[in-house]
Amino acid sequence: MGCCFSCSSPQALDEDLEKTDSIRVKAPNGKFKSKDSFDNKKEKDPSGTRHIAAQTFTFKELAAATRNFRAECLIGEGGFGRVYKGRLESTNQIVAVKQLDRNGLQGNREFLVEVLMLSLLHHPNLVNLIGYCADGDQRLLVYEYMPLGSLEDHLHDLAPDKEPLGWNLRMKIAAGAARGLEYLHDKANPPVIYRDFKSSNILLNEDYDPKLSDFGLAKLGPVGDKTHVSTRVMGTYGYCAPEYAMTGQLTLKSDVYSFGVVLLELITGRKAIDNARVTGEHNLVAWARPLFKDRRKFPYMADPLLQGQYPMRGLYQALAVAAMCLQEQASTRPLIGDVVTALTYLASQTYDPSIHLVHSNRFGPSPGREKKEKERRGSEDHGVPRTSRQSSLKSPRRQDSPDTHLRDGWARGSNGASDDGGSGRRHYLDELERSDSNQRASPGSNQRASPSSNQRASPSNNPRASPGSGGRTPRRVHRASSSLHD
Repeated sequence: MGCCFSCSSPQALDEDLEKTDSIRVKAPNGKFKSKDSFDNKKEKDPSGTRHIAAQTFTFKELAAATRNFRAECLIGEGGFGRVYKGRLESTNQIVAVKQLDRNGLQGNREFLVEVLMLSLLHHPNLVNLIGYCADGDQRLLVYEYMPLGSLEDHLHDLAPDKEPLGWNLRMKIAAGAARGLEYLHDKANPPVIYRDFKSSNILLNEDYDPKLSDFGLAKLGPVGDKTHVSTRVMGTYGYCAPEYAMTGQLTLKSDVYSFGVVLLELITGRKAIDNARVTGEHNLVAWARPLFKDRRKFPYMADPLLQGQYPMRGLYQALAVAAMCLQEQASTRPLIGDVVTALTYLASQTYDPSIHLVHSNRFGPSPGREKKEKERRGSEDHGVPRTSRQSSLKSPRRQDSPDTHLRDGWARGSNGASDDGGSGRRHYLDELERSDSNQRASPGSNQRASPSSNQRASPSNNPRASPGSGGRTPRRVHRASSSLHD
């Protein structure tokens, strides 16, 4: 599990804690309502939690709930400490108890930030904080129990008897996680930058509904005419936006980049950083960027564990959303509200493997389809001048980069009318569908994707990463620290 940076400077965090008291949440009527959790008494409080409106527990209560923190109750462990499954004797409620390591990377200030944030912010896609314990030097957090663990547990290093996530569940999880970010960015005032969006921080309940957890690194976003907040770089290597990692300038678009990495994990089944893979494929984003430019290689990017059971158009559109979120320039990334619109649409397009053809994880069409296409092209070519055929192959519509389609779609949607009431958020999906239809209708389009080009177009000659293998590449657990350090 990746580690995180130490906390920001005390002065910067003190300013955050002062402003946190003024966080307001947008009500259904569009107005903001204040949630006051503190009083103005100036009392000495070493733990910093005296005036937090959340349930408090004694250490003895939580020790009893977890049977003295027995090893069989342990359900997770990271740089912050350990997480145990427990049962509260007072309510008989099953909970998750996170015990912070007193010598770990998550200190008292991160503990305080997480309690503050989760006491003020409530949403179906944010984990529910039940209470906390601040007895002496003990720091514990009590959450609702999420029986299916984290998204990371369902994507990587699966046990042989564990069923991989299907396409429909992956899109449902992506849409729900995006709605959690949208709440933080658009409904809270000032906005909250999550700053640690990754697959291990997305927890799943019994219905695979995703909930964001671990708010120790959350930061209040810029207000007024400010474009960013400056802070020491904190996060997990492989998920941090490049401009934030280089300059320490944090914006809402930094979260959008991290979301793009997780969406790519959902689509490909690959880890953000995987040193067990061949050279050139260690970093997920670096591996994917060249492939984004050639739609013929999109099926190669799908997780082999899906075994071809996914909608081809849905795959194209999901990769297009990921590509836009992963733009190197923060200003060209979409707002999280646009991402929510796109993924909600994709999640609503339920895929039924029993009534759809199973896609082969290869580049070209089936031999039967290719034969029919050649016969059709042969009949069409009689009487068609050679120059006309060549010009059709060089049509500018063959620019298949999802970056191009999405950027044009969002730009036109934001300035012009659209079919969904003027928001323009679905315009890019229509562009992709039209370009997909044009590609299939073009006399020369299928010729470019013939099976004979498979070997030439393969991004890797590694037999373990063959797109037609249908199985997961064997992986070794990489236990080295994956955190960025100051």
